[in-house]
Amino acid sequence: MRPPDESIQHGSPAPADGHTVADILAPLLPPQALRGSVLIVAAHPDDEVLGASWLLRRGPGCHVVHVTDGAPRDTPSSREHYAHLREQEALAALRLAGLPPERLLSLGAVDQEAAQEFVTLTECLMALLKALRPALLVVHPYEGGHPDHDAAAFVAHAAVALMARAGRTPPVLLEMASYHRHRESLVTGDFLPAPDGRLVATVPFTEAERADKQRMLACYASQARGLESFPLGHERYRAAPRYDFTRPPHEGPLQYEAQGGPMKGERWRELARRALEQLKLPETPWH
Repeated sequence: MRPPDESIQHGSPAPADGHTVADILAPLLPPQALRGSVLIVAAHPDDEVLGASWLLRRGPGCHVVHVTDGAPRDTPSSREHYAHLREQEALAALRLAGLPPERLLSLGAVDQEAAQEFVTLTECLMALLKALRPALLVVHPYEGGHPDHDAAAFVAHAAVALMARAGRTPPVLLEMASYHRHRESLVTGDFLPAPDGRLVATVPFTEAERADKQRMLACYASQARGLESFPLGHERYRAAPRYDFTRPPHEGPLQYEAQGGPMKGERWRELARRALEQLKLPETPWH
């Protein structure tokens, strides 16, 4: 993976209707975050629709970047074929939101392995941020739901910290609700409480908006079974809190540990610690 060409230009803002971005997000964000384009950083194809379909349809100059191609190494058939299938599903879903194909980008990591590429992925995202210059960077929270979700959070926070250190104005970080483990149960479409109790904005969907999201998710036929447990009637957003990625996001087993995946939280945090050293970032919360 290499940092992309920095000559990418902004697209045209998408029209908005219903709740405007400013209506919902103004209580959460500084004014400058609402005056420019939006970049959504999703761990896998479909995460951008699950967490931020409302912003996809309304965010001005919206782009989407997938951290992984959505295809793990143990894919039963060809990994390359499955990655292509997931890309085509993403393009179909984004088309329904009014986004042309050039608004979809990928950093190309292997599903389940993004944490092994922390430094390279951070450098790639920094190049994208310099090229696209979004005012708002939307990403997953650090909650232990999926190792790639947490990796996307790490990469976004690290890129913002490095931009600030270099004297550039970074985008403001906004989180889209994802999923996590709480009291031995899976919680979808909501956040773990932030230590500072910061405000969460809930976007209640009209029937038309709910149907729009359902149509977008239907494009991801390969993921249909896994998408059934996610809410369609609302989405939640909050300004990103400060994280220490060298510590667990919560007590007890993480969701991806409970599911028996190959990555363990202790290993993930060790990879984060090493990446912080390589990037010369302190092991303390940033931004």
